[in-house]
Amino acid sequence: MSGVVREPDGIPRCPWGMESPQMADYRAYHDTEWGLPVHGDDALFERMSLEAFQSGLSWITILRRRPGFRAAFAGFRIPDVARFTDADAERLLADPGIIRNRAKIAATIGNAKIAAGLAPGELDDLIWSYAPDRIGRPVPRTVDEVLPVTPESTALAEDLKKRGFRFVGPTTAYAMMQACGLVNDHLADCHVRRAVDAAAG
Repeated sequence: MSGVVREPDGIPRCPWGMESPQMADYRAYHDTEWGLPVHGDDALFERMSLEAFQSGLSWITILRRRPGFRAAFAGFRIPDVARFTDADAERLLADPGIIRNRAKIAATIGNAKIAAGLAPGELDDLIWSYAPDRIGRPVPRTVDEVLPVTPESTALAEDLKKRGFRFVGPTTAYAMMQACGLVNDHLADCHVRRAVDAAAG
């Protein structure tokens, strides 16, 4: 089992957010983004899309390409991506700034078209409706206590799939829930955990 790590700067973090010259991107993401509440249809569409591209890859691979993804996908503005054509899909397949996976590119464009058909705020409300009650939820002390799938993520994935969204399985859905603050999976002794709880109100 692995709890928080404290080296080399002495600040307790989740193991994946440890500081090192090679992982400074992870440290910054862990300390300033992961687990903080994310709202807004476009912002959640971006997270959903990036988690889908992450499937089968390490998150650092996606994180380091996030500027490229944002440029390629019009800032993940749902109406703009929903207007992408086959020519745009071919352009994306030639873009070295993103992960050039045909199925994931097609899914992202398709998901934007579905999201564009929802009322403003509906995607936000839909995703957040699956946030579990924080009261009484076990606080993980080690990474082994953080589950990759939960009943809520399974239900969210099923709901999204029924609406036609793709690349939104239970594991991907839970990764999005963790990243967007629907749950707080920072370890008990991590220095970020309290800030996330405070931001969630």
